[in-house]
Amino acid sequence: MGGVSAGWNRKSWRAGIGRRGGTSCLLVGGASLQGEPGGRGDAGVGLWSWMFLGSGRSEPLAERSSQPALEGRIWFPVLLPSPLQPAPSVMAQQPPDVEEDDCLSDYHHLFCPDLLQDKVAFITGGGSGIGFRITEIFMRHGCHTVIASRSLPRVTSAAEKLVAATGRRCLPLSMDVRVPPAVMTAVDQALKEFGKIDILINCAAGNFLCPASALSFNAFRTVVDIDTIGTFNVSRVVYEKFFRDHGGVIVNITATLSMRGQVLQLHAGAAKAAVDAMTRHLAVEWGPQNIRVNSLAPGPISGTEGIRRLGGPQDSLKLKSLLSPLQRLGNKTEIAHSVLYLASPLASYVSGILLVVDGGSWMTFPNDIKGLAEFGSSSAKL
Repeated sequence: MGGVSAGWNRKSWRAGIGRRGGTSCLLVGGASLQGEPGGRGDAGVGLWSWMFLGSGRSEPLAERSSQPALEGRIWFPVLLPSPLQPAPSVMAQQPPDVEEDDCLSDYHHLFCPDLLQDKVAFITGGGSGIGFRITEIFMRHGCHTVIASRSLPRVTSAAEKLVAATGRRCLPLSMDVRVPPAVMTAVDQALKEFGKIDILINCAAGNFLCPASALSFNAFRTVVDIDTIGTFNVSRVVYEKFFRDHGGVIVNITATLSMRGQVLQLHAGAAKAAVDAMTRHLAVEWGPQNIRVNSLAPGPISGTEGIRRLGGPQDSLKLKSLLSPLQRLGNKTEIAHSVLYLASPLASYVSGILLVVDGGSWMTFPNDIKGLAEFGSSSAKL
């Protein structure tokens, strides 16, 4: 067989064999389609550069392009840094989003618009941040919602915006996830209003930056009470009052903090790791009642209270985001779309998983040990 080329067409891509200049070629290791970034085999175009393996050394295609005798040599793609940025791909483009807790002015459905038609979702923390956008995206796909938070004015204002933008119903309720009687009252109100609950999104959370050595007992307990115990409280009440006899879907919004021991985040990392464990236990125990339970862990997300309070100075944050594989922050709409998938019939056979939606940043985002010194030795108090 002749020398391998990166310049094959769509038809030959399927077969793994193409031709270049009348010479047969074999695909080794995969390639982009012709006309897409890196698809022509040009060295330095996109992220993929073609390398030659043979005679004991490898070299860029550009260095060999003017040399004859390509016969019998195998080319394969390797990931190389390139001064040229790849052309935008539809598959990698961010959906629209806005920084504030406002509805999107322009939205194009990627999923079927009636994906959650006439379903009812109970969403804790639905009045702001990621919870607000999840609520909006659900409503744009036909879902009615209940948004619950300790601040009734916040969820009331949010509900007005959401109803105006989507035309669906949204019931705002005041509820503290740490107080079981308050949770029971809120769930009863939701059932009275809608007659059912199909989906539960546990999105309420509390967090701040603090080294473990300065973390007060009360501060640690408060975060665990909101994140872990609050998730159990709401899940248990919704199960008892509706899911046990009718089935349903639970999505717990967690975090990637515990996956590598993020500095200054012992409290939140431990609390969210416990929720991920809870997800697996409940998926096993409640599966026979036709209840699916999954976790979703967002990465650094723009336009959220978390990134404003925990992300550091904007210039530093932008620099850090360039170190993640996708070289950017995520946005709330991206998280909402992923939650929509897990909550919908598209994920009908998905249960007990942790879906990480962070562009791969947990593997590369800086973990600044030196930042510990900035917090001194004063105890955190809540």
